[in-house]
Amino acid sequence: MSRDELYMQRCLQLAENGRGSVAPNPLVGCVIVRNDTIIGEGFHREFGGPHAEVHAVDSVKEKDLLRQSTLYVNLEPCSHFGKTPPCTEMIIKCGIPRVVIGMMDPFAEVNGSGILQLRQAGVEVVTDVLHQQCLELNKRFVVFHAKKRPYIILKWAQTRDGFIDKERKSDEPMINWITGEHTRMLVHRWRSEEQAIMTGTNTILKDDPQLTVRDWSGRSPLRIVIDEKLIIPANAKVFSKDENTLVFNASKNQIQDNVEFIMLDFDGEVICQILSVLYQRGIQSLIVEGGRMLLQSFIDAHLWDEARIFSGNTFFFRGTRAPEIDGIISHSEILGEDSLTYILSLLS
Repeated sequence: MSRDELYMQRCLQLAENGRGSVAPNPLVGCVIVRNDTIIGEGFHREFGGPHAEVHAVDSVKEKDLLRQSTLYVNLEPCSHFGKTPPCTEMIIKCGIPRVVIGMMDPFAEVNGSGILQLRQAGVEVVTDVLHQQCLELNKRFVVFHAKKRPYIILKWAQTRDGFIDKERKSDEPMINWITGEHTRMLVHRWRSEEQAIMTGTNTILKDDPQLTVRDWSGRSPLRIVIDEKLIIPANAKVFSKDENTLVFNASKNQIQDNVEFIMLDFDGEVICQILSVLYQRGIQSLIVEGGRMLLQSFIDAHLWDEARIFSGNTFFFRGTRAPEIDGIISHSEILGEDSLTYILSLLS
């Protein structure tokens, strides 16, 4: 690993500290190095707050050393006025002579202009250091700007014999646990890291999920429900007033307290309509935790980026079969008596 790669690796480590707090902004870490010694570090901490480069520069005690330093950052410095001033102007003003960048910013208002501004000011700019790792870190941000939709994660648990639900004998809500308590904690951590979570009518009626973060510390995602005929009862946990909920339906546009009803054309492509609304609202990531019908609709439409599939140490023998999915197995993990497989879309 080269020196530039070593310090870029540190940027990636720092950037992770912002996960769950900076969306819809990207995860960014910054390191400032002089004579092979780190003299400043920072990361983007919260949406609307100072960027990683600002925190890193502020952490340098002797500002004169900046004129003899290299600034490392995993994403191209911004060159426009948003919620904060352009980082490129600050870098140039500080007299930093060399900047090493992991990847170009896909956001249209930056997208190479930050690099151009630095070079025009006489700054030496090195790009694409650990480019693939930088892409992976901010895949939600990249997909959102490149495909004009959220990054979509499909998640379900299935038994050893390939079922996601038992055969039901009544309409009473009940939960058929397939995996153990440690996997449920992991799922709640995932929820805290994403902006929205979606499920369908049948899952609400059968399981009455709350779709919030409880077994982990962090923000709960925006809850999204597809309820074409508005048959979900008002006392369902998904409508609890502690979090906001969007209900996509066929009959009304209305806001009631923390619940917003959004009307769609259910004779058209419903999933595409929903993703368009989420894009317009700046939602960059979505977990789909529905039943087979909802999950399979995303799979069949090729509108997914990764799937996270738990396999529990149990059998149902009959019931609802798990979705059928084709992709690239990224990796697998053993979690107690359960296993977890990550699958990437062939189109990602």
